[in-house]
Amino acid sequence: MDLYAALADERRAIAARLDTLTPEQWSTPSLCSSWTVHETATHLLVSCDFTLREVAVAMLRARGNVDRLQERLVANRAQLSPERVVAGLREKADARQVPPVVGVRGPYTDAMVHQLDMWIPLGLDDERPVERWRPALDFLMTKKATVGFLPAAAPDLWYQATDLEWQHGTGDVVSGTAADLALAILGRTPRLQRLDGPGADALRAYARR
Repeated sequence: MDLYAALADERRAIAARLDTLTPEQWSTPSLCSSWTVHETATHLLVSCDFTLREVAVAMLRARGNVDRLQERLVANRAQLSPERVVAGLREKADARQVPPVVGVRGPYTDAMVHQLDMWIPLGLDDERPVERWRPALDFLMTKKATVGFLPAAAPDLWYQATDLEWQHGTGDVVSGTAADLALAILGRTPRLQRLDGPGADALRAYARR
């Protein structure tokens, strides 16, 4: 899979769905910390429209904390209207600037997961091809995923996707859809009850930490 092309496709798909939302939906809290749908969408725009100087300044002010860095970058664009965020995602869909360490797999995984951060609270279905989750799951199994994504490596379990030919790890089996596994690994809790297998409780505990 050409991840840059797939990422561009995801950005366009996100923009198309965002374009249908009402003002009330834009202001709905997302699954992503204290961000609304609007702020989460703005974060996705940041990933394809940032400058190295802006990141360096924000990193200094965040004292090296990646979470605070992301909050500052979103806050810098707080004045952007929903229409401007949608237009920006379309205009910058093909951007190939990526952060160090994680490379393109970072913003790609961001795009896949943050869609669900927005759609689940809005009661919207995940319409993306399930095969798109494979690179994101592969990335979340690496040490690089602890840079800005996971506070610690995912539990040592045998992960099995039920809707995709994908598995990874050793130990007790935990199974679920590719999207539900990714959500749990990233600490999202709304779909933890869908997980199955002897390792499910360990992953639920990790997600709720």
